[in-house]
Amino acid sequence: MKDLKDNTIWITGASSGIGEALAIQLSVMGVNLILSARRTVELERVRALCASPEKVKILPLDLTDLDSHGEKTTEAISLFGQVDHLINNGGRSQRSLVKDTILQVDRDLMEVNYFGSVSLTKQLLPHMLKRGSGHFTIITSLTGVFGTPYRSGYAASKHALHGFYDSMRAELEDVGIKVTIAAPGFVKTNVSINAFQGDGQALGQMDDAQANGLTPDECAKAIIKAIRKQKREVYIGKESYAAYVKRYLPWLFARLIKKAKVR
Repeated sequence: MKDLKDNTIWITGASSGIGEALAIQLSVMGVNLILSARRTVELERVRALCASPEKVKILPLDLTDLDSHGEKTTEAISLFGQVDHLINNGGRSQRSLVKDTILQVDRDLMEVNYFGSVSLTKQLLPHMLKRGSGHFTIITSLTGVFGTPYRSGYAASKHALHGFYDSMRAELEDVGIKVTIAAPGFVKTNVSINAFQGDGQALGQMDDAQANGLTPDECAKAIIKAIRKQKREVYIGKESYAAYVKRYLPWLFARLIKKAKVR
């Protein structure tokens, strides 16, 4: 198990949910933290909950503002002199059928979930390559492994992340760049409340599947364990079995997924 003490870890989407839980749990391990999201007030709240607030820096960030990512990355590096680990956690979900979803929703999902993550990664990568080490953790979803009803654009964006980071790992693992893809199932966060509907409006409520999911603390614990073990990929949650059904019994998966309770 890798000791993370004194590592500098940059977390996006750190103002709530999984990102908040990761920050609080990692702070106990003696790491330097950089917390990013759009809501500065909420980032300050999360910092106050951390074990050593003096080792936590706030860096407001909009994942969709790609033009700002170069400057933000330079600032992140300057806060502690280096960044050892980027946890790409920020993103947005969806609750709508294909036939009811305008194309702009698909574009917006790709912009925040895929391009936001890839953009930050490409900005930070030269710094890690120069140092000869670094670790990227990407919080995707089990819908990055298989698609479900009501998640077409979301699943597409998460599948894209798997493709990009699998390729990057193959290129760079031998020169010291680690990549961990963490794919949770349902986690009880505000992700469904903020999820896009077909017309682009937020859903505004927590659906039953999300409400019955893992707690953010449980999910964060599993992610940190995977990071410390330097796992390449990890599935998290009781829904993980579906990834193996998809792989080994695709005909059965195709029948079951049509009836799955995903809302």
